[in-house]
Amino acid sequence: MRKIILLLVLITSISSCKKEVEKTVTPPKKIKPKPVFKYGYNTDDYTLIQDTIRSGESFGEILDRHHVGYPKINEISTSIREEFDVRRLRAGKPYLILSSKDTLEEAKVFIYKNSVINATVIDFKDSIIKTHVYEQPIKTVERIVEGVIYSNLSNTMDSLHLSPSLTYAVADIYAWTLDFYKLQKGDSFKLVFEEKFIKDSLFAGYGNIKSAVFSHNGTSLLAFRYVSDSKLGIPEYYDENGNMLRSQFLKSPIKFQYRISSRYNLRRRIAYYGNKIKPHKGTDFAAKIGTPILATASGTVVESTRRGGNGKFVKIQHNSTYSTQYLHMRNQNVKKGQYVKQGDVIGYVGMTGNTGGPHVCYRFWKHGKQVDPFKEKLPSAEPLKKTLLPEYLEFIKPLKYQLENKILPVKEPEVIERIAQN
Repeated sequence: MRKIILLLVLITSISSCKKEVEKTVTPPKKIKPKPVFKYGYNTDDYTLIQDTIRSGESFGEILDRHHVGYPKINEISTSIREEFDVRRLRAGKPYLILSSKDTLEEAKVFIYKNSVINATVIDFKDSIIKTHVYEQPIKTVERIVEGVIYSNLSNTMDSLHLSPSLTYAVADIYAWTLDFYKLQKGDSFKLVFEEKFIKDSLFAGYGNIKSAVFSHNGTSLLAFRYVSDSKLGIPEYYDENGNMLRSQFLKSPIKFQYRISSRYNLRRRIAYYGNKIKPHKGTDFAAKIGTPILATASGTVVESTRRGGNGKFVKIQHNSTYSTQYLHMRNQNVKKGQYVKQGDVIGYVGMTGNTGGPHVCYRFWKHGKQVDPFKEKLPSAEPLKKTLLPEYLEFIKPLKYQLENKILPVKEPEVIERIAQN
C-alpha cells in the first residue's frame, strides 16, 4: 500500500512539472518577411508576369492580352511618345508586367528591359501616366589584363575570355597608329579597364579603357584616356608625351579582320586583264562579304553609285586637298550629299564589278591625283595645349605605374586578375 501511495505522489509531481514547463515555454514569434522591391515597386502589391517580346508582337497586343483596353493603350502610347516610342519594341527583349492581385490581373506597370543595366518603366496604374528610365545600381571594378599575339588581336582577346566589344574598343583606340594587319607573333599588350557588375556578381558590360600599351616591333605604343576640355567633356587618347593618337585618317577602312591582298602599284600585272601591265592605284583589303567598311575620315559623300569595273562604290570629299573612294561594295550605306564622320559605316564588303574575291579597293586622292596613302605624311590631330601638358603628365603618372607594375593601386581591396598568354 505504501508503495502505491509513493507511486501516485511521483506521477502527480511529474505531471505538475510538465504543466509548469508548458506554461513557461512561449512559441516563437512569426517574423514578417521584408518586402522585395523590383524597379522601385513592392512586389507584394502586384502579380509579376515576365515574358519576352515575340517577333511581330506590338505593345498594344501585349497590354490587350493583359486586360488593358485599346482606348487606354492609345492614351498610354500618345502620352509617352516623346520619351519612349512603343513602336520600337525589339523582338527577343525581356519585359516585366506588374498586374493587379485580383482574379482579373489587369496590367498596371509595363517594364521594358533595354539592357541588363537599365529599363524603361511605364506606369499607368493611376490617371496620370508616367514613364522613366530605371538604372540598376552598378559597381565598377578596375581590371588589368595582358596578352601576347599568337595570330591576331581578335583571337588573343577571345582566348582571354574578353568580349568582342572590348576588342573593338581597343581597335578604335589604335586605329590611327597601329596597322593590325602588320601585327607580329610575340607582340604584346596590357590594358587597364573597367568592368561593371550588378549586385557584385552579375556582369553588366565594360566601362572605360583607362590606359593601354601595345608593344609592336620593339616599340611601346602607350595610350591614356584624358578629357582636355572639361566643358565639352569629350575624352581622347594621348601618348606619354601628350600627342593625340587620333589623326585625320584611319589606317584602314576595315577595323582589323582583313589582309592586304594587293597594294598601290603602277606596274602591276593583272591576271583578269590577260596578265598585262595595268596600274593599280588603290590598296585592296580582303575581308569576308558583309564586313563593314568605314569612312577613314569625315567628309561629304560626293558619289554613291555603281559603275563598270568599280562595281558599287562610295567616294568622299574630305576637304579641298583629300578625297577617298571605296570600291566593289556589296551595297552602300550612305547617299550622295550625306555628311559622314570618321569611323561611320559607309558600306559592306562585296564582289561587285571586276574582282576575283571579296575585298574593298581603297583609293586615295591628294589635290585630285591618286596617291599611295601609306607613303604620304598625313595630317595628325592637334596635340594637347602646352598649358595643359604639366597637368596631363601628372595625371598619367599613376596610370603608367599601373601598366609598368601590372598592379592596381587602390584604397580598398579589390580582386586583381592578371592573365598572361604564353
